Amino acid sequence: MLREHRAATAPFHYRKGELHAEAVALNELAVRFDTPLYVYSRQAVEQAYARFAQALAGTPHQICYAVKANGSLALLRLLAKLGAGFDIVSGGELERVLRAGGKPETVVFSGVGKREIEIRRALAVGIRCFNVESAAELERINAIALGMQKTARVALRINPEIQAQTHPHIHTGHSKSKFGIHAGFAEQVVRRALELQGVRLVGLTCHIGSQITDLAPYTEAWRCVARLADRYAEFGAPLEHLDFGGGFGIRYRDESIPDLGEFAAVAREVLGDRELQLLIEPGRALVGAAGILLTRVEYVKTTPYAKLLVTDAGMTELLRPALYDAWHDVREVTPGTETALYDVVGPVCESADVLARERRLAIGAGGLLAIMDCGAYGASMGSNYNSRPRPAEVLVDGARVELIRRRETCNDLMALDILPDER
Repeated sequence: MLREHRAATAPFHYRKGELHAEAVALNELAVRFDTPLYVYSRQAVEQAYARFAQALAGTPHQICYAVKANGSLALLRLLAKLGAGFDIVSGGELERVLRAGGKPETVVFSGVGKREIEIRRALAVGIRCFNVESAAELERINAIALGMQKTARVALRINPEIQAQTHPHIHTGHSKSKFGIHAGFAEQVVRRALELQGVRLVGLTCHIGSQITDLAPYTEAWRCVARLADRYAEFGAPLEHLDFGGGFGIRYRDESIPDLGEFAAVAREVLGDRELQLLIEPGRALVGAAGILLTRVEYVKTTPYAKLLVTDAGMTELLRPALYDAWHDVREVTPGTETALYDVVGPVCESADVLARERRLAIGAGGLLAIMDCGAYGASMGSNYNSRPRPAEVLVDGARVELIRRRETCNDLMALDILPDER
C-alpha cells in the first residue's frame, strides 16, 4: 500500500494499509468523534521536547514553549510536566498557562501591545519577566509596578535588523518590523531602565521570525545580542539571561532542517563564558509534527481545469495554506488503488479555501484524509467564519484516547450574542 514503508514507530504511521495515530486507527477516531477532527500524539510532543532538552544538556537553560503555536490546556499541562516554561503574548495565554498548571515564575511575556490589565495580572501572579518591545512599554510597566508596590523584571527585546529567509508574514527581525527595539536605540532604553525604580533589567532577548531553517541568521542575531550584553554590562546592567527566541523550523515538505545539536553548539559558542542562563522559545518545533487534521471527502467534483476533493475541513480549521500558501502533506487514511491528481478544497465561501493543490491521491467520496503537521498554528488560528463550529480535539497516548476539546455546537456560536429588546 502507499507509504507503507514509513517507520512503524513514528507517531503517525500506516499499519496494514491504514493510517494510525500511535496505536489507534484514524478510522476509529472518525467514527467515535466525527470530522473534522484534530488528533495529537503525546509521543510526538514528548520526543520533540526531549530532543531540545538533550541538545541543551549541560548548559543552564529554560525552554519556554511559545503558547501561540497551540494553546490546548492538555498540551500545556503535558509540557509543564516535562519541565517547560512558557512564552506568552496575551493575558488570555497567561490564564491558559495558569489553568493548565504552569508555573508563573517560568513565564516570559512577549508582544508589542501589552494592555494595562494584562500587565497588572502578570505582576500579581509573579511571572518571570516581561519581554519589553518599546521605550513606551517600559515606562508603562514601571508606572504600574510602582503603583502596585512591586518590581517588574524586564528583558529588552532587541531587533537586530537581520533578514531571515522565511515567509514575509512571519519575519520579525528586519528593519521595518513592528517588533522589538532597534539595536541602534537599545542603549538609551537600557540606561533608562537602570534609572527606573519599578523595573529590574534581567535580560536581553531577540526573535527574528518563524519557520527558520538556516543557522546563519540565528548566529548573526545571537552574536548581536551577546555583544550588546557585554556593552551594557560595562555600565552596570545586572543581566541574568539571554533569550535567543524561537522560530525553529520543521520539515513540512523537503526543507533541510539543521540538527538541534548544531543550534545548541552555536548557542553555546555565542554564550561563551558569560555566566548567563540561556532561554529559548520553541513553539512549532515542539508541537507542529504532533498534530494532524482529519477530514472527510464530501464530494468529488470535476471541472474543465481540475479534479477537486471537497472536504468537510477548510480554512476555518486550517488557515495556513490560505494565509501563507503553506504546504502540508495530505495522506489517505485508507488508500485506494486508483490514483488521480486532485486539489483538496474546503466548504468555506472563499476562493482561498484550498488546503492543497495537485496532490496524487487514491480516494473517493466518503474517504478520510489526514492533513499532516498541523499541531502548530492549526487549531490556534481557527475561526467561526461562515458560522462553522470549531472541531473537536483528541490526544492519543498509545492505545488511549482522550477528548481534550469538545466539538462546538451552534448554540456555542450564539452563546455570547444578545438580542436587543424589540420596540
